[in-house]
Formats: sequence, C-alpha cells, structure tokens
Amino acid sequence: MFKRFSGAIAARRMLLERCLPLKDIEELNTSCAVDRVASEDIRSPADLPAFDRSAMDGYAVRSTDTKGARPSGPRFIPDFIPQRTGMVVPEGYDAIVMLEDARVRGEVLEVTAEAHAYKNVARTGEDVMEGDTIFTEGHRLRPPDLALLSALGIERIRVYAKPYVVIIPTGGELVDIGARRLEPGEAYEINGLMARLYIEKWGANVRKTEIVPDDAERIREAISSNLDADMIIIIGGTSVGEKDYAPRILSEMGELYVHGVRLQPGKPTAFGDVAGRPVICLPGYPVAALSNLYLFIRPAIKRMALLDDKPIRVQARLARKMPSKPGYLSLVRVAFREDGQVEPIMVSGAGILSSVARADGFVVVPEELEGFEEGDMVEVITYE
Repeated sequence: MFKRFSGAIAARRMLLERCLPLKDIEELNTSCAVDRVASEDIRSPADLPAFDRSAMDGYAVRSTDTKGARPSGPRFIPDFIPQRTGMVVPEGYDAIVMLEDARVRGEVLEVTAEAHAYKNVARTGEDVMEGDTIFTEGHRLRPPDLALLSALGIERIRVYAKPYVVIIPTGGELVDIGARRLEPGEAYEINGLMARLYIEKWGANVRKTEIVPDDAERIREAISSNLDADMIIIIGGTSVGEKDYAPRILSEMGELYVHGVRLQPGKPTAFGDVAGRPVICLPGYPVAALSNLYLFIRPAIKRMALLDDKPIRVQARLARKMPSKPGYLSLVRVAFREDGQVEPIMVSGAGILSSVARADGFVVVPEELEGFEEGDMVEVITYE
C-alpha cells in the first residue's frame, strides 16, 4: 500500500514549494552564456554604434546639396565621398545617397533623389547609448542577446549557477548501455540516460552514478554520498514491493511527503527531503518515468534555475475518442496526422517506450474528466 497517496497537482505543488530558486553566481565568457540567467542588471559600457556610420553602400554628401533632386531634375554635386556599408561618415557630411540614386560623371556626382539629414546614416548611440540598461537581472540570455553584448565589447558576464542534479539508477536487472549482451531478465539502463539528457536540456548540470542494486544499504549509501547535489533523483524501486526500498529509506533518512500519485502513467512516485535536499523517486517503467520528468522534474529544475517553464503547446482537434482513468491525471501520448488532427497512440502501457518515439507529444487529461470525445479541441504539449 502506498504510504502518502496524493493527487498529481497537489504533489507537484508540494515539490515546487521545496525547490526554491538558487542564487549562487558564476562568471562566464559571454560566448558561453547561452540560456543562462543574468544575475544582475547589465549596462552598456559604450555607445553602439560608436560613431556615425554608413548604413549602406553609396556616397557621403551634405543633405542640403541634394534638395529638390529627382530623376527629371538631378542635382550635380562636386563635394562627395564614396562609402561602403559600416564606414565612418566623414565629418561635415550628414547623408548617404544610395548607389542606385547617383552616378559619378567626371568629377561630380549626379544625384536623382533628395536625401534628408542623416538619411542612410546609423548615428552614434542609435542602437544603444552608453549607460543604458541592456538586460535586467533574471533575463535569460539568448544568442542575439550575447551577440549584442559582444558588439559592446562585454567579454564576461555574471549569471546564476545551474542547479546540480544527481541521478541514481537502481535495479539488479540493469546493465550499462553497451557493456555486454543482455541475459534473459536483464535490461539496459535507459531511464538514467533519458533523465540526464532532459535535465541537461532544461538547465541543470547532471551527474549519473553507477547502477545501484536492490539493496537497502547500498541505496542509503548512494543518497548519503551525493548530498552535495541540489536535487537527487532515484530511478526504480519506488512502488510497494518487497524490494522497493527507496521510499522507506527516504522516510528514514529525512521526510517522505508523497508516496504514490494519481498519475497515469507514473503512479509509483515518491518525493521527500534529506538534509534539506529534495529527493524524487521515479518509477522504473520508462514511459512512467518520462511522465514524471515532464510533470514534476521539469518545473522543479526550471524553478531552481530561475527559468520560465513554458513547454510548447499546440491546439489540435482530436481524431478519435481518448479515454482516461477517472480520478487520475492522465498524460496520453498522441501523434499528429497529415490533416492536422491528433490521435492517441497509447493510453496505458508504461513500459512501451516505442510509443513515445512514435508520439509528437501528450495531452493532459484532468483528474475530474474521463477523457475527451472525438472532435474535441485539445492542447498538445510537444516532446522537445
């Protein structure tokens, strides 16, 4: 029997209350800070551009010399300077005439279009002024953001450190991927791989331990030796069987506040704290583990890393009926059809990993519903 059975939404809320944003700071090269979060306001040390520059190829002129110029009545200007895009506009000149609006005739420039003051000129500080706040604390730095900082000569920036997560795979039947051929009853340890790849993608640093057998003392030792982490994830041994040690050990070493969640797939899940560290126990079936990763681990990692949790959502019409288990939050795997509708791949089957490989995402069916009907509009959360 599950010891502390909980609804899925209530369980997630309890987890997030304990996964507080981390405020450790590190300094990085600007070029290495993609998707990191600024730990302070970033101000510009210079104007951008640092000088008046030509915005295109053409000729530097005084705008007053072009007044009234038109194809039927060109102006002939003796004082001009050829320009390439990005060049400094010479002092005393305040406009660039485009190549297609001018032609050199001997020692004069024939201009067929009027150029007002500063036309085709990128003025000093037009992009950014010295002292401007470019980004505020908490901003996630994207590639164009880093390009802007680099253009201003900012080589290093201070960002919040990533959360540090340890994954502990358990199970006597597990074998490291590629270590050897499997014997009957054995399986490759894939859940740790899947969890590591997702958690790194979601913004944390990850260390995966060696496989721990179904032994209470070995699991206890694995937890104790990894309490330097910000979060510990144990995979396997989370249900109510004779060798499902993880929840009991968690309650002995710290606090067990959830054991069993009304989630399909993913019911045998446990959360708790040891020495102030959140410990999450995921079920061993891969699709159940994946459901937990998306529903619990992703928002927890994003919160700790000070990142917004905004999965990609797509509205689509349901091609056929989608049942779900009453009283349970269901994550139903779906695939898009050529006509834009989606259809369920599998409602159950927590061990059928190929169903995820064939799916484009999943639909969340709330606990109070028994599914959706054919033709209903549903929201698909895409697998990233």
